[in-house]
Amino acid sequence: MSGPLVSIITPCYNGEAFLDRYFESILSQTYSNLELIFINDGSTDRTEEIALTYREPLEKKGIRYIYEYQENAGQAAALNRGLKLFTGDYLTWPDSDDVMTPDCIEKKVGFLRNNPQVEMVRSNGVYTNEETGERRRISCACHEVYEDILEDLLLVHTYGCSGCYMISKSLLLKCYPDRNIYESRTGQNWQLLVPAASHTLCGYIDDDLYLVFEHGDSHSRKKRTIAEMYERWNSFTEILIHALEHLSLIHISEPTRH
Repeated sequence: MSGPLVSIITPCYNGEAFLDRYFESILSQTYSNLELIFINDGSTDRTEEIALTYREPLEKKGIRYIYEYQENAGQAAALNRGLKLFTGDYLTWPDSDDVMTPDCIEKKVGFLRNNPQVEMVRSNGVYTNEETGERRRISCACHEVYEDILEDLLLVHTYGCSGCYMISKSLLLKCYPDRNIYESRTGQNWQLLVPAASHTLCGYIDDDLYLVFEHGDSHSRKKRTIAEMYERWNSFTEILIHALEHLSLIHISEPTRH
């Protein structure tokens, strides 16, 4: 295998309806040096059965596959389990009900290797409503090669969609040397991205490399009452406070833009 090892960590709770699509997107990656860590967060459906059927095709393609089961504790707890296991040079953490395009990992690895002055990169994403078929695109507003996204993340003025991002292992360890984020039921993306963005600018690839599927069972995208929305924002504020504890106060000097 050539090129640095990329670790993929995916927590999953009751994802049987989407797992074939998810695993096929892993198998379709044009970048081959991969490590997949799949954390079953206490699923009560056929998640385990389906996930284990993919061990042979993944390993046949040379992908190291780690399957772990835990009692249901939420995505952040599942992600923490994966963070303690991964060995790759780069890390990405797509959701189990979404899809990476075949060139998703290859393009992100290529960017980070060609731009060593940054330690994180993101792409565009495309949201598809599975009930209506409606599609909408999320992308960077400024379309700069390098961006300082810290303030926008803190103010939720930009997207934190998990599979759009890739960070280096060294960056993760700068933020969380114990490989342990605050365990909450939501907001795990911000817990990783906010501290990371305090250490480095974020590279940008203006390609649609991650496909997000919106459906009624999605925890992060389901409809909520106003009271539930306020409760969710209160929880999110708490998450941001914990993420702020891991910020770097060192001035970031911006690399020359191309």
